[in-house]
Amino acid sequence: MLGTRAPRTHWDFPEKRSIAGRYMLLEPLSLAHAEPLFKLAQAAPDSFTYLRYGPFAQLDALREILADLTTREDQPFWAVINSDGTPQGWLSICDVSQTDGAFEIGSIWFAPALQGTPAAREAIFKLMCLGMDDLAYERLVWRCQAQNARSMQAAVNLGFEPEGIWRRAAIVDGWQRDVAWFSILRDTWPACRAALEAWLDPGNFDAQGRQIKRLQELRSAA
Repeated sequence: MLGTRAPRTHWDFPEKRSIAGRYMLLEPLSLAHAEPLFKLAQAAPDSFTYLRYGPFAQLDALREILADLTTREDQPFWAVINSDGTPQGWLSICDVSQTDGAFEIGSIWFAPALQGTPAAREAIFKLMCLGMDDLAYERLVWRCQAQNARSMQAAVNLGFEPEGIWRRAAIVDGWQRDVAWFSILRDTWPACRAALEAWLDPGNFDAQGRQIKRLQELRSAA
């Protein structure tokens, strides 16, 4: 057997536009976000351990990175705007293959206050939906350094399935790092989407904002 017959030979590139959610707003990343993001980034230098840029000692250093990120034609970036209107981090769609129907969500930086919140999970979910629903891609990728335990766990929580580890596949800050690969395919996407929608529903949180059902439970039910 040669494999699964491809449904098409070309997929549209993701459009960089604002995307509203229940808990946050995704807004195309711009230099206008630099100052509020700098305050958060400066307070959390360790949050850049697994990224190829940062931490930032000066505002101009962050502006220089944002000038690069915001002008990449092959990698659209979004700022995550919290309910109070302030940017709390950024993320991107990268490694888009318009001929193979695959894309990745990556280069994620969330301020500590955003991490683990419904807004953080919804930000990722909205980009998942953009690629898998709006553009009907066949394969969604999550890639991270294998030493990054939090990112590895996030992939599993979101419903990505492990594909293996490329040993010493990247050099970051002078260190050779193993790279772990995860994916969601078109066949498994509906169950993942249903679980995420159920988890993000306001009814899944108590009066103190604590989750009632874990995402893994909801995915098993779906």
